[in-house]
Amino acid sequence: MARAQPFAVSNDLLAHPHQLQDRARRDGYLFFRRLIDADSVLGLRRDFLEICHRHGWARGGERLMDGLRAGGPFVEGDDGYWPVLDEFQRLESFHAFAHHPAILEMCDRLFGERTLVHPRNIGRIMFPENASYTTPAHQDFIHIRGTPETYTAWIPLGACPRDLGGLSVLAGSHKGGLYPVEPALGAGKVGIDTAPLEAEGLRWAAADFEIGDALFFHSHAVHKALPNRSPDRIRLSVDYRYQGCSQPVTEGSLLPHFNRMGWDEIYAGWRSSKFQYYWNAFDLNTVPHPGTSAAARASAKG
Repeated sequence: MARAQPFAVSNDLLAHPHQLQDRARRDGYLFFRRLIDADSVLGLRRDFLEICHRHGWARGGERLMDGLRAGGPFVEGDDGYWPVLDEFQRLESFHAFAHHPAILEMCDRLFGERTLVHPRNIGRIMFPENASYTTPAHQDFIHIRGTPETYTAWIPLGACPRDLGGLSVLAGSHKGGLYPVEPALGAGKVGIDTAPLEAEGLRWAAADFEIGDALFFHSHAVHKALPNRSPDRIRLSVDYRYQGCSQPVTEGSLLPHFNRMGWDEIYAGWRSSKFQYYWNAFDLNTVPHPGTSAAARASAKG
């Protein structure tokens, strides 16, 4: 990654929708400095770390917000990982964060219409000493389906220099359609050989993320995580997905991540109903997702 070019910063385009859309079409991503207020980011970081501390994954007390590991490494999919992810899924603050006004204002301009926030939100915990399970180069569309014009937001919950394991995008790779995949370790379990794309001149882009920075990328954009090379810190981040509300969306995208529990169970104990089943207020063009059962479709509708 020493040769990675810096992300093009797009804050200056926030008031210019057509230029914003042109850059997204050109690069396949949009990167913003301090798009989100620090209090919102750090509040969710605290919620995540309190869960990690309860499960013995992170140190508590005065050092809680430092994200210092207390165990592990743990890998997504291991038996011991599920209780932590399940608690993440029940967090009202985790789901509400996806609707942050600064995010939705940008997305409305990008899509040229009202934004649909996918409720299938993802929390990530990346441990040091676990480089072989770093998320490999891949495209999100094979997991999302629906419209290719879906954008993933990757937001670290705190400052995230490259050595802590940020995210990198192969700029312009979204123009090539879908690429062949092969089995791989890490989230998603599939990867893409990017050597031919790099030989054609495509270059990786990356950055040292500051608190409040946010990266958005097209569902066909090839991207990958960077390994967490810190000696003792956990990298926390969230993945949220957005699309124009008139575009097709799969029924699977309206289900919880991994679909281990229903929405009613997730919503139990929430203080507000504002972000519960909010997608039912849209006249959605829903399309089937391969492998989605009738029971799962009923769960998505509430």
